Amino acid sequence: MRFALTLLVSAAALCAADAPRRAPGFALPDSKMEVHDLYDFHGKPVIVEFMKTNCPHCNSFADVLTKIHEKYGDRVGILSIANPPDTTATVAKFIEDHKVAYPIVFDSGQACYSYVRKQHVDVPQVYLIDAEGMIYKHFENDAMAKDIFEGDGLLWELDHMLDPAAKALPAGKKK
Repeated sequence: MRFALTLLVSAAALCAADAPRRAPGFALPDSKMEVHDLYDFHGKPVIVEFMKTNCPHCNSFADVLTKIHEKYGDRVGILSIANPPDTTATVAKFIEDHKVAYPIVFDSGQACYSYVRKQHVDVPQVYLIDAEGMIYKHFENDAMAKDIFEGDGLLWELDHMLDPAAKALPAGKKK
């Protein structure tokens, strides 16, 4: 009986897991009206972040993205996507305050919904998209993803994406 219950719980967990899916495409403008198309990054990993400038977690995550941008340069794409009520003014201040060098684009909510698939979205939401345009991983800001949003977990994930042979976790890290 115990084995059957374990098997049933395991099967339910597998069914509940998201199946791999293609990252929904989008082409969104930044504050200079330059359009950034997800397809332009085809062939390299991309970080897609849904954020708001007044979100304290998004503010601290900007430092993580800056560190990633400095380490990987053009080898990894970064697109932060701001949704209403953010405006060109709030995003400009965010860019200035955090010295952001990667694009922050504007969405009316449509691109966000195509990824998150929920009406209510807690930010930040981060998607790692592989070089073939498939969603590799999705992270929500919670206790389980603290190292992603505040530490070096996202750097490790990118190292692994860029060199799949690098299977070992850094010392002291648990998966």
